Amino acid sequence: MLAVSKKAGNLIGSEIIRLAGEINEKIKQGQTIHNFTIGDFNPSLFPIPEMLKERIIYHYQHNQTNYPPADGVAELRESVSEFLSHHGGLSYSAKDEIIIAAGARPVIYSIFQTIVDPGEKVIFPVPSWNNNHYTFLSNAQEIIIETSPEHNFMPSADDIRPHIQEAVLLALCSPLNPTGTVFKREQLEEICDMILAENRRREGKQKPLYLMYDQIYWLLTLGNTEHVDPVSLRPEMRNYTLFVDGISKGFAATGVRVGWSFGPAPVMQKMKSILGHIGAWAPRAEQLATADFLRNHQAVDEYLNWIREQAGIRLFGFYDGFKQLRAEGYQVDAIIPQGAIYLTVQFDLKGMRRPTGEILQGTDDIMTYLLSEAGFAIVPFFAFGSSRDSNWYRVSIGTCQTETIPTILHKIKNALSRLS
Repeated sequence: MLAVSKKAGNLIGSEIIRLAGEINEKIKQGQTIHNFTIGDFNPSLFPIPEMLKERIIYHYQHNQTNYPPADGVAELRESVSEFLSHHGGLSYSAKDEIIIAAGARPVIYSIFQTIVDPGEKVIFPVPSWNNNHYTFLSNAQEIIIETSPEHNFMPSADDIRPHIQEAVLLALCSPLNPTGTVFKREQLEEICDMILAENRRREGKQKPLYLMYDQIYWLLTLGNTEHVDPVSLRPEMRNYTLFVDGISKGFAATGVRVGWSFGPAPVMQKMKSILGHIGAWAPRAEQLATADFLRNHQAVDEYLNWIREQAGIRLFGFYDGFKQLRAEGYQVDAIIPQGAIYLTVQFDLKGMRRPTGEILQGTDDIMTYLLSEAGFAIVPFFAFGSSRDSNWYRVSIGTCQTETIPTILHKIKNALSRLS
């Protein structure tokens, strides 16, 4: 047996990637599967902005292929600074408060490595994306906040408060993966006030409590939904907030691998050192192309208007369909989409009987039934840290063709109608 480290031996792989692999194998075998598992885009349906693509090609043609600086090329840091000011009303210095990385994952990893010492505690709500894995990789202890559908699966200050004195990092995300829901202004204000009060208590005595605020989906808020951030609501949060951001979701550029973080300069400089040592920088050509694109406000606005419209058509198409199924008496439900590319749906089917007589015992049986009878592949919330008893699921619409939605809903209805 090959010996490996305890960390490697005990690390759990991505449940989402595992599910997607199994589904892709079924597709290869000729089965018709509507695969809404991975939080990604079909580039044929959601291509990256044309200008961004052209500028990537341009910079490769002009031999921009050597190492970029560890914190990102100056042109992109300056462009991100301008972009944040123009679109988000946030003022961060390109010199020492913004760093660039190969997408959001290295940013999150470097935040954990910069803030959390082994044995210290990290608070995060569930369902949420991969906070459990990053906590494990940091040899930290997790404090899990179980959220509820009644509050759109977003945590409140009251949920967090009993644990606040124990932790050094609070990890939040809005719009949230997997739910597509967002913090309301008053919800986040209460959390910020709690963090500020806790840090006044700690001042001069112990490490501050930092907030990692993952807003990678903030450009995909829908309709009249408001995106709020800690620093705009409470300027004093600037000293304690570490943002996660990038082009992966808002510009459907998941494979381009350009992300960034912004926050207090002393923390950013330590994150820069970590990212430099692991080489987690975005390619120079992609960085320069992103800088060119972000400066073109017209191109940015046109693309964002288009992708929000396309995401909204798909999300509300499924949402309206699930609410209609519920109105017809089927044991399903959905939470109205607010942002991102995700719809939260419920299949309350445990204990129901298949036509063949088998009883659906739990989530795995329900997923198998929907996959086999409706060709409908989605991710259960237990893949995001929730209890295996949860009957809520994520539908990711980045690979969905709008014209297939009625057919998929019809297949789901037929599958549900065969249960007793």
